[in-house]
Amino acid sequence: MENIITKEKLEKYFDLTSRALKIIKVNIISGKENPAKEIIDMVTNYLSDAKHFEKKGDYVNSFAALNYAHGWIDSGVRLDIFDVDDDKLFTVK
Repeated sequence: MENIITKEKLEKYFDLTSRALKIIKVNIISGKENPAKEIIDMVTNYLSDAKHFEKKGDYVNSFAALNYAHGWIDSGVRLDIFDVDDDKLFTVK
């Protein structure tokens, strides 16, 4: 099977998730700091994992880790932990 995850595709999703992470860090809803910290930590860890896999040339697992990272971000948005409205970076209500 042909590897359809390219370096360019990874770069696109690293950029997307990194931008989303920067935004949520400064848009935490008051009183939701504890769950926000947990989500931000998980996103940071998955981004680190994605970089690790990318450096090893394992683009499939790198892409998977990026998707998990962004999934954590979107869960925080949907659970009203982060106050964002950009429907290009987030799954908003």
